[in-house]
Amino acid sequence: MIERILPPAVVVEECFTDPAGLRLHPEEERVVANSVAKRRQEFTTVRHCARRALARLGLPPAAILPGVRGAPSWPTGVVGSMTHCDGYRGAVLARAGAVGGVGVDAEPHAPLPDGVLDAIALPAERARIAALRATHPEVCWDRLLFSAKESVYKAWFPLTGRWLDFAEADIVVDPAGTFAARLLVPGPRLGGVELTGFDGRFLVERGLVLTAITVPAPEA
Repeated sequence: MIERILPPAVVVEECFTDPAGLRLHPEEERVVANSVAKRRQEFTTVRHCARRALARLGLPPAAILPGVRGAPSWPTGVVGSMTHCDGYRGAVLARAGAVGGVGVDAEPHAPLPDGVLDAIALPAERARIAALRATHPEVCWDRLLFSAKESVYKAWFPLTGRWLDFAEADIVVDPAGTFAARLLVPGPRLGGVELTGFDGRFLVERGLVLTAITVPAPEA
Protein backbone atom coordinates (compact mmCIF):
# COMPACT_ATOMS: atom_id res chain seq x y z
CA MET A 1 0.00 0.00 0.00
CA ILE A 2 2.69 2.50 0.98
CA GLU A 3 4.45 1.91 -2.35
CA ARG A 4 1.84 4.20 -3.89
CA ILE A 5 3.52 7.19 -2.26
CA LEU A 6 7.11 6.12 -2.91
CA PRO A 7 9.19 6.08 -6.11
CA PRO A 8 10.02 2.82 -7.95
CA ALA A 9 13.62 2.88 -6.68
CA VAL A 10 12.33 2.15 -3.17
CA VAL A 11 11.24 -1.42 -2.41
CA VAL A 12 8.41 -1.99 0.03
CA GLU A 13 7.38 -4.92 2.20
CA GLU A 14 4.45 -4.62 4.59
CA CYS A 15 2.20 -6.77 6.79
CA PHE A 16 -1.22 -6.10 8.25
CA THR A 17 -1.02 -8.98 10.73
CA ASP A 18 1.78 -10.76 12.58
CA PRO A 19 2.55 -14.04 10.75
CA ALA A 20 3.13 -17.04 12.97
CA GLY A 21 6.51 -18.73 13.24
CA LEU A 22 8.77 -15.75 12.55
CA ARG A 23 12.23 -15.88 14.11
CA LEU A 24 14.66 -13.15 15.07
CA HIS A 25 18.42 -13.23 14.70
CA PRO A 26 20.10 -13.97 18.04
CA GLU A 27 21.38 -10.38 18.32
CA GLU A 28 17.85 -9.07 17.77
CA GLU A 29 16.40 -11.54 20.24
CA ARG A 30 18.57 -10.06 22.96
CA VAL A 31 17.11 -6.60 22.30
CA VAL A 32 13.55 -7.73 23.10
CA ALA A 33 14.29 -10.53 25.55
CA ASN A 34 12.41 -8.76 28.35
CA SER A 35 9.77 -7.02 26.23
CA VAL A 36 6.02 -7.54 26.43
CA ALA A 37 4.35 -9.65 23.74
CA LYS A 38 3.04 -6.68 21.73
CA ARG A 39 6.50 -5.11 21.50
CA ARG A 40 8.03 -8.45 20.48
CA GLN A 41 5.44 -8.94 17.73
CA GLU A 42 5.97 -5.47 16.28
CA PHE A 43 9.75 -5.79 16.46
CA THR A 44 9.74 -9.25 14.89
CA THR A 45 7.29 -8.61 12.06
CA VAL A 46 8.80 -5.33 10.95
CA ARG A 47 12.21 -7.01 10.72
CA HIS A 48 10.66 -9.82 8.74
CA CYS A 49 9.47 -7.11 6.33
CA ALA A 50 12.95 -5.57 6.26
CA ARG A 51 14.62 -8.89 5.39
CA ARG A 52 12.11 -9.48 2.59
CA ALA A 53 12.97 -6.01 1.28
CA LEU A 54 16.69 -6.78 1.47
CA ALA A 55 16.07 -9.93 -0.59
CA ARG A 56 14.29 -7.86 -3.24
CA LEU A 57 17.43 -5.73 -3.45
CA GLY A 58 19.45 -8.89 -4.01
CA LEU A 59 21.04 -8.76 -0.55
CA PRO A 60 21.36 -11.51 2.08
CA PRO A 61 19.33 -11.49 5.30
CA ALA A 62 20.88 -9.49 8.10
CA ALA A 63 20.20 -8.57 11.70
CA ILE A 64 18.56 -5.14 11.89
CA LEU A 65 19.60 -3.76 15.27
CA PRO A 66 18.46 -0.48 16.83
CA GLY A 67 21.26 2.08 16.78
CA VAL A 68 21.47 5.59 18.22
CA ARG A 69 18.01 6.80 19.30
CA GLY A 70 16.56 3.53 18.06
CA ALA A 71 17.26 4.17 14.38
CA PRO A 72 17.73 0.89 12.47
CA SER A 73 21.29 0.00 11.46
CA TRP A 74 21.15 -0.99 7.81
CA PRO A 75 23.78 -2.94 5.85
CA THR A 76 26.37 -0.81 4.06
CA GLY A 77 25.01 0.71 0.87
CA VAL A 78 21.37 0.58 1.97
CA VAL A 79 19.06 3.34 3.13
CA GLY A 80 15.70 2.60 4.66
CA SER A 81 12.98 3.21 7.18
CA MET A 82 10.62 1.05 9.23
CA THR A 83 7.32 1.79 10.89
CA HIS A 84 4.60 -0.04 12.80
CA CYS A 85 1.30 0.68 14.49
CA ASP A 86 -1.80 -1.36 15.29
CA GLY A 87 -2.67 -3.23 12.10
CA TYR A 88 0.42 -2.29 10.13
CA ARG A 89 4.14 -3.08 9.89
CA GLY A 90 6.24 -1.86 7.01
CA ALA A 91 9.84 -1.56 5.82
CA VAL A 92 11.04 0.47 2.84
CA LEU A 93 14.59 0.16 1.49
CA ALA A 94 16.68 1.37 -1.42
CA ARG A 95 20.24 1.30 -2.68
CA ALA A 96 22.09 4.30 -1.33
CA GLY A 97 22.99 5.46 -4.82
CA ALA A 98 19.36 5.44 -5.96
CA VAL A 99 18.01 7.80 -3.31
CA GLY A 100 19.60 9.95 -0.64
CA GLY A 101 17.37 8.71 2.15
CA VAL A 102 13.84 7.77 3.09
CA GLY A 103 11.51 8.21 6.04
CA VAL A 104 8.09 6.62 6.52
CA ASP A 105 5.51 6.52 9.27
CA ALA A 106 2.18 4.76 9.86
CA GLU A 107 -0.46 5.84 12.36
CA PRO A 108 -4.04 4.85 13.11
CA HIS A 109 -6.46 7.20 11.37
CA ALA A 110 -7.88 8.66 14.56
CA PRO A 111 -7.63 12.06 16.30
CA LEU A 112 -4.60 12.66 18.48
CA PRO A 113 -5.17 12.46 22.23
CA ASP A 114 -6.05 15.74 23.92
CA GLY A 115 -3.08 18.07 24.28
CA VAL A 116 -0.78 16.29 21.82
CA LEU A 117 -1.37 18.68 18.91
CA ASP A 118 -0.42 21.65 21.10
CA ALA A 119 2.77 19.81 22.09
CA ILE A 120 3.93 18.94 18.56
CA ALA A 121 2.63 21.73 16.33
CA LEU A 122 3.73 25.31 15.74
CA PRO A 123 1.04 28.01 15.99
CA ALA A 124 0.95 28.38 12.20
CA GLU A 125 0.58 24.61 11.80
CA ARG A 126 -2.32 24.53 14.25
CA ALA A 127 -4.05 27.30 12.30
CA ARG A 128 -3.62 25.40 9.04
CA ILE A 129 -4.91 22.18 10.63
CA ALA A 130 -8.01 24.02 11.81
CA ALA A 131 -8.62 25.30 8.27
CA LEU A 132 -8.22 21.79 6.82
CA ARG A 133 -10.66 20.38 9.38
CA ALA A 134 -13.24 22.93 8.27
CA THR A 135 -12.93 22.12 4.57
CA HIS A 136 -12.07 18.39 4.69
CA PRO A 137 -13.53 17.01 7.95
CA GLU A 138 -13.23 13.38 6.81
CA VAL A 139 -9.47 13.35 7.52
CA CYS A 140 -7.81 13.44 10.95
CA TRP A 141 -5.39 16.22 9.99
CA ASP A 142 -3.84 16.44 13.44
CA ARG A 143 -2.79 12.78 13.22
CA LEU A 144 -1.54 13.30 9.67
CA LEU A 145 0.62 16.23 10.82
CA PHE A 146 2.06 14.08 13.60
CA SER A 147 2.86 11.31 11.12
CA ALA A 148 4.47 13.77 8.69
CA LYS A 149 6.69 15.06 11.50
CA GLU A 150 7.73 11.50 12.31
CA SER A 151 8.64 10.90 8.66
CA VAL A 152 10.65 14.13 8.62
CA TYR A 153 12.64 12.98 11.64
CA LYS A 154 13.25 9.54 10.11
CA ALA A 155 14.56 11.16 6.92
CA TRP A 156 16.63 13.72 8.89
CA PHE A 157 18.37 11.56 11.47
CA PRO A 158 20.38 9.20 9.21
CA LEU A 159 21.71 12.25 7.35
CA THR A 160 22.72 14.19 10.46
CA GLY A 161 22.92 11.92 13.50
CA ARG A 162 21.19 14.74 15.37
CA TRP A 163 17.88 15.13 17.16
CA LEU A 164 15.21 17.24 15.43
CA ASP A 165 12.51 18.67 17.65
CA PHE A 166 8.88 18.83 16.53
CA ALA A 167 9.16 22.63 16.56
CA GLU A 168 12.18 22.66 14.24
CA ALA A 169 10.25 21.86 11.06
CA ASP A 170 7.23 23.76 9.77
CA ILE A 171 4.93 21.52 7.73
CA VAL A 172 2.35 22.62 5.18
CA VAL A 173 -0.11 19.91 4.12
CA ASP A 174 -1.83 19.95 0.74
CA PRO A 175 -5.10 17.98 0.90
CA ALA A 176 -4.35 16.64 -2.59
CA GLY A 177 -1.88 14.21 -0.95
CA THR A 178 1.44 16.00 -0.41
CA PHE A 179 3.21 17.96 2.29
CA ALA A 180 6.27 20.20 2.47
CA ALA A 181 8.49 20.50 5.54
CA ARG A 182 10.63 23.61 5.93
CA LEU A 183 13.56 23.12 8.28
CA LEU A 184 13.92 25.87 10.89
CA VAL A 185 17.47 24.81 11.77
CA PRO A 186 20.50 24.31 9.49
CA GLY A 187 19.94 21.23 7.38
CA PRO A 188 22.29 18.43 6.33
CA ARG A 189 24.50 18.78 3.29
CA LEU A 190 23.97 16.26 0.53
CA GLY A 191 26.26 16.39 -2.48
CA GLY A 192 27.63 19.72 -1.23
CA VAL A 193 24.15 21.29 -1.12
CA GLU A 194 22.35 22.14 2.10
CA LEU A 195 18.87 20.67 2.42
CA THR A 196 16.42 23.28 3.64
CA GLY A 197 13.40 21.00 3.74
CA PHE A 198 11.74 17.77 2.68
CA ASP A 199 8.86 17.01 0.35
CA GLY A 200 6.51 14.19 1.24
CA ARG A 201 3.36 12.38 0.26
CA PHE A 202 0.56 10.85 2.29
CA LEU A 203 -2.20 8.27 2.00
CA VAL A 204 -5.28 7.72 4.17
CA GLU A 205 -6.73 4.24 3.68
CA ARG A 206 -7.81 1.11 5.58
CA GLY A 207 -8.02 3.03 8.83
CA LEU A 208 -4.41 4.15 8.55
CA VAL A 209 -2.46 7.35 7.89
CA LEU A 210 0.74 6.71 5.95
CA THR A 211 3.38 9.36 5.23
CA ALA A 212 6.58 9.06 3.23
CA ILE A 213 9.58 11.21 2.36
CA THR A 214 12.15 10.29 -0.26
CA VAL A 215 15.34 12.37 -0.29
CA PRO A 216 16.69 12.61 -3.85
CA ALA A 217 20.14 11.17 -4.46
CA PRO A 218 22.80 13.88 -4.72
CA GLU A 219 23.78 14.80 -8.25
CA ALA A 220 27.12 13.44 -9.38
